[in-house]
Amino acid sequence: MSERNLRGSRLGAASLESESGVELAERQQISYHCPNGHTTVVPMSLEADVPALWECRCGAEALRADTAAPEKKSGKPARTHWDMLLERRTIAELEVLLDERLELLRSRALIQRSA
Repeated sequence: MSERNLRGSRLGAASLESESGVELAERQQISYHCPNGHTTVVPMSLEADVPALWECRCGAEALRADTAAPEKKSGKPARTHWDMLLERRTIAELEVLLDERLELLRSRALIQRSA
């Protein structure tokens, strides 16, 4: 490719390669139906692992037309900050800490008001 071909062209927007001789992969049309009545058709390669669920445009999970619903995986619920806190302290210890902090905040508020 010579410099003349690059001058003035938009390199990021247009490809300088031609599509001649390119053979696309064979495709199949997979239909998904969501509980809200939407149908989504997704073109996929014949060699692709086709998922049973697909996210619909409305945000719901759409089920592939020719399959049954997959079983839900039972997983552990996410550990919250409260769960991790309860691993380190008991409720009685937390109440004592809360009382200490509230007393500290109240005493500082009294000092700042008088100043």
